[in-house]
Amino acid sequence: MKLAISGKGGVGKTTLAALLAQAYADAGRHVLAADADPSPCLAGALGFPDELRKQLHPIAEMDELIEERTGAKPGTRGGFFTINPRVDDIPDRFSVTYRGVQLLEMGSVDLGGSGCICPESAMLKTLFTHLLFRKEDVLILDMYAGVEHLGRATVDFVDAMIIVVEPTRRSLGTAAQIKQLAQDIGLSRFWLVGNKVRNADEEAFLRNETPDIPLLGFLPADLKVQEADRLGVPVYDHVPALQAAAARMIKDLDAR
Repeated sequence: MKLAISGKGGVGKTTLAALLAQAYADAGRHVLAADADPSPCLAGALGFPDELRKQLHPIAEMDELIEERTGAKPGTRGGFFTINPRVDDIPDRFSVTYRGVQLLEMGSVDLGGSGCICPESAMLKTLFTHLLFRKEDVLILDMYAGVEHLGRATVDFVDAMIIVVEPTRRSLGTAAQIKQLAQDIGLSRFWLVGNKVRNADEEAFLRNETPDIPLLGFLPADLKVQEADRLGVPVYDHVPALQAAAARMIKDLDAR
């Protein structure tokens, strides 16, 4: 099961990524979660202790490693460098594991348009491809709205893209844009998850207004999500309703 989770900033995609990762881990699955957000915060949502979080560093910011593997300094444009650097040792070497979830921080690169080629982007694209070919039971990719790191050669290995939305037209409009971007590189399997849903009316709104994306489920609005962040504890433990929703989602995903 390889899932790419996307959505507009602030809708709760990292919360969903943490919930699904821990739910799969608690179900006995081997889980690798990759945080590809420009501001990595999946470790916090998973409740990783400070001593483990200090060991995490975004791969995109490891200048010496990038230069060693590609033959060019980060920030370089043009020139010669390896576009398929060695990355097979990176997931195990630079990840940390807590409560059955192995976590890797990818970081991000300002690609400057689809034609941009630089050592950092070559490194991340190759690493994404490697992750998709690994044999973990479950791979969770916590992404931002763009899909630049998912190339045409790898889309067949993503079981689905899950797009997180709030019950607003603006959020659904962003979901439609993400779907179009993903379809442009060949992705065809999508799920919609409604987050911060307060009542049956908001559920009905998402069901009726979905941009032709099937609904996987809903996460109820709960102020304890913010409380979990303040306390530095896993949202999965702190909000039982969200834990139950995640359990239903992984059951449905496995059934399909």
